[in-house]
Amino acid sequence: MSRGRGRPAGGTGLTLKDILTAGLALLDEGGEQGLSMRALASRLGVTPMSLYNHVPDRAGLLRALSDRVYAQVLDGVNQEQDRQAELRMILLRYHQVVCRHPHLTLAIFAVPEALAGVTREITDRLRLLLASITPEAELWLTILVDHVHGCGLPVSATADGQSLEGLYQQALDKLLTCLSVH
Repeated sequence: MSRGRGRPAGGTGLTLKDILTAGLALLDEGGEQGLSMRALASRLGVTPMSLYNHVPDRAGLLRALSDRVYAQVLDGVNQEQDRQAELRMILLRYHQVVCRHPHLTLAIFAVPEALAGVTREITDRLRLLLASITPEAELWLTILVDHVHGCGLPVSATADGQSLEGLYQQALDKLLTCLSVH
């Protein structure tokens, strides 16, 4: 029986970037059940133990994946613009990421230790923005984040994601109008 090596073919050495790229592909292809350390090692042509030189465990892998994928949500967000516009921009970007990688979002739900890093930064930024807009910041945080997930996760199962993206934007604008009335 042949064993996988600690390095991919070609002797180039395994990198965290390789692991995250392959891990995200496994999640996108097979959902949360498709991502195991054994399946990831097999995809990379290495032994499962070689992965642990880069990530501590599956939860650590999910944290690293979410940091990589969700980083674009806050990238370039201008914190000096109108708070409601900033809130809208973050929520739209978050929704787009959830639509592109729904299985990552579901995997994070299933492994609470994976909710850290960038996902925590997004939540904290939304909470801060909402606190400057309404005294009911926690209630609105729950409403708006649940709205992102409720609208974003089903999009991946539809053939017409574009029209649903527009519908999400319309619904978000209505919610933000209600928020500004409070």
